[in-house]
Parts: sequence; C-alpha cells; structure tokens
Amino acid sequence: MFYLKYKKHIEALLFVSGDPITIHKIAQILEIPEEHILSLIEELIQDMAEENRGLTIIKVAAGYQLCTKPELSTTLEKLGQVQDNKLSAAAMETLSIIAFKQPITKIEIENIRGVKIDRVLATLNERQMIKEIGRKDTIGRPILYGTTENFLKCFGLNGLQDLPPLAELLP
Repeated sequence: MFYLKYKKHIEALLFVSGDPITIHKIAQILEIPEEHILSLIEELIQDMAEENRGLTIIKVAAGYQLCTKPELSTTLEKLGQVQDNKLSAAAMETLSIIAFKQPITKIEIENIRGVKIDRVLATLNERQMIKEIGRKDTIGRPILYGTTENFLKCFGLNGLQDLPPLAELLP
C-alpha cells in the first residue's frame, strides 16, 4: 500500500508531540486523507502489541498519544523520573463533583461537600484538571468550573460521555 511509508512519520509525530494529536492534525501535516491515517494508526497499534516493544499508542482526549506500556511502570520508577502525582481524597471528590455536575460554582461544590474547597480548587487548577469556563448569570456572577483536556487525558477518556453513569458509582 502506498500509504504504508507514512507509518514511521505518524510514529515520529506522536513521539515528538508528547500530547495527544488528532487524526485531522496528522492528516494536515502529512497531506493524506484522514481515513488512511486512522488505518495506519491501527496498524501501528497492532505492530506495537505484537512486537516486544515498550511503547503503545492510546486514544485519549479525541486524539492519539504514544506512551509507555503500563506493565513497565516499575522499571520506569527506578529511573526516578516518574513522579507520584496522586490527588488527595478531597481533590478526587471535588474533581468528581465538577466532572459530573459541570458547569458548577465553588459555592455549589462546597454545599455538596460540606467544607471549604479553596485550596483543593487551587491544586486542581495548578494541575490543569479544571478551568474557569464562564460565569453564572446570577447575583455576584460566580465563576463556573469545568474539567479540562488534561483531565480527560489523565483519566484515559475521549470525552465526558465516557464517564460511567453516576448511578453505577453510588452504593
């Protein structure tokens, strides 16, 4: 197939990008149709799965990203470059509320949680998990919060529609 020569170009683009890159963007760069990009990415994913390789391609945040295989995490941790970026229970609870209820104000989150969340919001904002997405049309015009592309990327989601139904998470 004529387009097979582009597999290495796609792999290189995914490697250099570091962040998810859309099929549309790859097609623009390589100047070939999007449907060929998708089939070449699927072939690359298959190649990496069958071969004894440390990398894989994942679909995340409406794009594709080159990343290390999960089973190699202990080896990578020994290198010392993998940081423990775990969120606290309070941050995870707040992030969950924002993800399921967005757009939502700080006061609405505090009413649900029953505690002040200033520091938690600052942490989630610093980690680029949430962002200000507007203002509520009410007295004081409070800030509305929502999740970011980074949130989708970190949780392996293509979009908010990939969140499980809230009823499944309740006891």
